[in-house]
Amino acid sequence: MTTTPAAWAAADPYATALQAGRGPLFLRRADGWLLPLDVERWCAHADPVDLDVLNRCEGTVLDVGCGPGRLVAELAARGRTVLGIDVSETAVHHAVRLGGQALRRSVFDSLPGEGRWGTVLLMDGNVGIGGDPRALLRRVAGLLSPGGLLIAETAPVDIDERVEVQVVDVPHGCGSDGTFPWARLGTPALLRHARRTRWRAVGQWTADGRCFVALRSRSASSSAEAPKSTAVISSQRARKPSGDSPVPRR
Repeated sequence: MTTTPAAWAAADPYATALQAGRGPLFLRRADGWLLPLDVERWCAHADPVDLDVLNRCEGTVLDVGCGPGRLVAELAARGRTVLGIDVSETAVHHAVRLGGQALRRSVFDSLPGEGRWGTVLLMDGNVGIGGDPRALLRRVAGLLSPGGLLIAETAPVDIDERVEVQVVDVPHGCGSDGTFPWARLGTPALLRHARRTRWRAVGQWTADGRCFVALRSRSASSSAEAPKSTAVISSQRARKPSGDSPVPRR
């Protein structure tokens, strides 16, 4: 059973913004509060902050909520085995045009390579997908290899919020047809949820105003051998992660 948020998947303002490569675009709460979405950065090439995150990835990589695919394309260009998933058809098409591989799926749908991914990415606030952080963390744990790595981008403030939101283009008065559940988590909140869902924190950092947390699933003992890069997309091969990756090895 899919739990894809239909309002997001069908959000015309989102598709229009991705096609144009620019906003303005927002998530709007019921009380009218607006969260700006950084469409220009999402549609550009991976920037230095993104590249630092990608250098920390291990093995095969699943980018959840890949958007227009800048991270998928960069990893593919490096020869890494990577797959992006997104509920937006426009986003998936954009990612494929950039040279990455992507599928129109929700993270809660059946996915290729379940239980064999080396790294899962939740960038650009995608730790909020589904509006239930613990459910998302449990789902991601099931996607990773034993002891696999999750890198999540958190809000730059200390917040732990569950809301219903709508995608809107305020200047043009356009909005999606409905709302969908979303969460906003700062680093302290994510670490609290992680401890309660059997994850081990292995790193946290900030760069250019953006905040990140690296978590490792506790499904493998700390003395276990690092998971090998299992090829789940046959047209690409995974390279070993860089030896100077700042994320601690098990």
